[in-house]
Amino acid sequence: MKPVFPYPTLFGAVDLEVVSVSMDGRDLPYARISKAERTVALHQAGRAEWDVARIQLKAVLPDQELEDGPWSEVTCLATLSESATNARSSARLARGRDGHWHGTIELVHDRHTDRATLALAVVGEVDGVPSRLIGATDNNWYVDLKSAAPRRQREIRIREVDFREGPEEWLRPFKDSLWIVETAGDVPTVYLNTTGVEGLLEIINGTGGSPMEKLLREMTSSQIAQDAWTAMFNSAISELDLDEDRTPIMPGGWREPVLRMMLPDVLPGRQLTDALFDINDRRASGSGWPELQTSIHYAAAKRSQVTKKLTAAVRSVHQNESGDA
Repeated sequence: MKPVFPYPTLFGAVDLEVVSVSMDGRDLPYARISKAERTVALHQAGRAEWDVARIQLKAVLPDQELEDGPWSEVTCLATLSESATNARSSARLARGRDGHWHGTIELVHDRHTDRATLALAVVGEVDGVPSRLIGATDNNWYVDLKSAAPRRQREIRIREVDFREGPEEWLRPFKDSLWIVETAGDVPTVYLNTTGVEGLLEIINGTGGSPMEKLLREMTSSQIAQDAWTAMFNSAISELDLDEDRTPIMPGGWREPVLRMMLPDVLPGRQLTDALFDINDRRASGSGWPELQTSIHYAAAKRSQVTKKLTAAVRSVHQNESGDA
């Protein structure tokens, strides 16, 4: 999906590739760089202590369109950022003899703790206004400092904790809750209360049982998933930043895929940038935000397949009752 701006922008694709990575002068194994996942994994890369990772980049731009379009002073800029530390660095890419754009960006270990987002922006002068964004990559890269495998999608962490007397004191005010979804960390975490309802976790973690136990397992799991999707979406929206033109910037980490997956159901028929504009405006002004909650809960239910699982479970119960009759 292409962003919409009040001035001409590139129609053709803008692509970014990580060619190689070196850590303190030593090359990172190619197995740690995944073009399919668009992720670089730096954890346990053979060196426990390192200072700087140098990332060699190649960008492919629609050069003919650049030459024919109404732009001037075009610059290709790579950015490396991490919301957890507010670290941000940039590097200019230069056009090479092969027609592509090449450059190097550095990741300083001391400035990052978890996962950095590597993006590419094409800026130029348009209608006399300099440094306007005219193109960008549709899918950013990630540089993961805590993963030994280059996986783009991180899984949700699930922890079973005693909310009443367990080690997590911040959970004690929620001692009557069955579960809590926490989205402030680098990976979303679902905390399951071991003292919430006696025997519930045994049923959730089980595989067999009666039709009623299966129904309870399916519906509880689906409700947890729906709550997790809702919490993750609202957290991702709250992390939106704005660029110089007040355009919402897609957050990094797990928040980006959550927004990309849910926005088409929350605001169907809208392009991604338009949807981000609308969502951010409603959240900031409050106008239309309460009404949007219905769509958010619908999108979360769709992702967690609540209707499908409920239909299958109820059908199973009815079939069992008919067999017993």
